[in-house]
Amino acid sequence: MVKEIQPRGRIGATLTLPGSKSYTHRALIAASLAPGESLLLNALSAEDTELTASALSRLGAGITWRGTEVQVRGTGGRWQPVLGPIYLGNSGTSMRFLTALAALGQGEYHLTGSPRLCERPMEELLQALASLGVRTFSQRGDGCPPVIVHGGLTGGRTQLSGAVSSQYLSALLLIAPLAPQGAEIEITGELVSRPYVDLTLEVLQEFGISYYREGYKFFRVLGSQSYQAREYEIEADASSASYFWAAAALTGGRVTLTNLALESCQGDINFLSVLARMGCGVEESEKGLTLRGGPLTGIEVDMATMPDLVPTLAVVAAFAQGDTVITGAAHLRHKESDRLASVAAELAKMGISAEETPDGLIIHGGQPHGALIDTYDDHRIAMSFAVAGLKIPGIIIRDPQVVAKSFPDFWEYWEKL
Repeated sequence: MVKEIQPRGRIGATLTLPGSKSYTHRALIAASLAPGESLLLNALSAEDTELTASALSRLGAGITWRGTEVQVRGTGGRWQPVLGPIYLGNSGTSMRFLTALAALGQGEYHLTGSPRLCERPMEELLQALASLGVRTFSQRGDGCPPVIVHGGLTGGRTQLSGAVSSQYLSALLLIAPLAPQGAEIEITGELVSRPYVDLTLEVLQEFGISYYREGYKFFRVLGSQSYQAREYEIEADASSASYFWAAAALTGGRVTLTNLALESCQGDINFLSVLARMGCGVEESEKGLTLRGGPLTGIEVDMATMPDLVPTLAVVAAFAQGDTVITGAAHLRHKESDRLASVAAELAKMGISAEETPDGLIIHGGQPHGALIDTYDDHRIAMSFAVAGLKIPGIIIRDPQVVAKSFPDFWEYWEKL
């Protein structure tokens, strides 16, 4: 199955986007851990979030979807036993969070996923859980899923390097309040994807959990706390927003998104400042956040706080004058695809030279041409390269349905441009 993208003129659009995937994962978990009923508004129904919801249901939470609203009957953090494996598809977030959450249960939990998911690293999280009293191991002994978790979290003190994934820290923070001893977590190196930890801490606070932190180096969560059920509204997904702002950047047009603000905790909101450095205009008003395209110039940028947007930036950079140097993205090799290699390969098909570096890419802007784009079963490759098709003819996206992982309605919204 393929989808050909039709070039457009200057785009002018105002859109209200679906809720944040990152917030939806965390809110589903917090509501499931709370006693009582919670209502989540503007939740994202996508493959990844539905995998998390399905796993939480098997653990005993009552989860009812009504469009973008989710009614959650929480368990108070007391999981029921689960027979058979919990399947988590290709969702790294679900795997890492549910591995930690299983430590709150009783008995043995078996978590597995797609072949690609079973290549993604977990060893550091497993070792951290062991420090907190949890018996857990990689079934194949390679530090990757499938994993076996024996419930019985006690808590205590542990360490993470912070270099591979911020999801390890978020996973521990989500379970720490329910550990009898709480948890103290020391980060020994530089933490990647810091804004995602900020999201986790925001959700903890909104659901009644207190914590202490020293920057991104030390976190203390007191034990025997209780999540509080509540009504919670989820803002738009800033990662999804990036494709529409990039569309405005490439076509010299204008796109306004109504349900995002510059003060969002989502790190991907800072993509606006990256595009501004390249030559675009940004405006915030009561109507929402607007990006206006302009002549694009290559820049040097550290993308450590918004790694998911490296493919989007790379496509924009292909049309910019001069070189764009992307750093801080070494951990992209462990995503749904090796995103540094995937992006470089597909840009090469379009006639654009992109060099892989140890922690990023160097993209030499030029005059791209059409190509058949392989998507590597990676939603962000599909959506990023769709942007190029607005500017030049002949961009054909293979397996366009992979967008269902994070944005099932992406192509419908795309037509609104």
